[in-house]
Amino acid sequence: MQLVTYNIQYGIGLDDKYDVGRITDAVRGADVIALQEVTRNNPRNGDRDMVAEIGEALPEYFVAYGSNFEVNIGSRLDAGRAVTRTFQLGNMVLSKTPIHLSRNLLLPRSRSLERMNFQRGALEALIETPLGFIRFYSTHLDHRSPVERQSQIRFLRQRLLNYALEGGGLSGIPEIGLPDLPYPEAFVVMGDFNMLPGSPEYVELAGRTDHEFGMPLTADLAVDVAQRLDVSGLFTWIDPKRPDDAARHKCIDYVFTSASLAGSLKRLWVDRQARGSDHLPVWVELS
Repeated sequence: MQLVTYNIQYGIGLDDKYDVGRITDAVRGADVIALQEVTRNNPRNGDRDMVAEIGEALPEYFVAYGSNFEVNIGSRLDAGRAVTRTFQLGNMVLSKTPIHLSRNLLLPRSRSLERMNFQRGALEALIETPLGFIRFYSTHLDHRSPVERQSQIRFLRQRLLNYALEGGGLSGIPEIGLPDLPYPEAFVVMGDFNMLPGSPEYVELAGRTDHEFGMPLTADLAVDVAQRLDVSGLFTWIDPKRPDDAARHKCIDYVFTSASLAGSLKRLWVDRQARGSDHLPVWVELS
């Protein structure tokens, strides 16, 4: 089973051009795809409906989309009929097999007074895989404040660990004649975390390496796939203003799993040839 996560920067590549085709080509073939910065009516990419365009380019995939906010950009009355027009930004999950349940988790945020801050989210999708039912999360954390990222990580970690108690987005559905859904312990959280390895917010989710025994594998912490597989030298973000400056390359996109999936992790790699965004796709293979 192959997974991929990709912050697609609303379709704008390192050449400052919009091309959704090179984005879908870069992720095509994965069993589960997590995308971030997917927009509708974004003035920065010509008001494209990326949800529709991605769905049309990948018709063999089932799709869930969660918009983290909607802001009015020209809703109007047209011949007495209300026409709603909003700018949306959020996350997508695409799967080769049906998505049984999804919900959009809105992460904690604070009002900013200088740099733009917007509502972040983690789109949760329950999917049946060859390894059983797994919860997948397409995640995008704050880009300007490690304090806010840490608050978002704490909230997300509670949702990851308390799923069986909270019931996800829906429970008790036998009341309406539908079979109850499973509440799997297994999860995969992937996306743009905007944090560096070993930072306080990273430690909040994945733990800290012990001087004697290495990184702990415990049920209350997520597993950083790159760290677990000892993949070094990774970078997942390229500064579009200085794309050739290696000092500006950063590793801020991750794939984390539950400890129960650690034994299934086989390989992780970054597609350094992709140019559809300022981020690079991160692939993981499980067996």
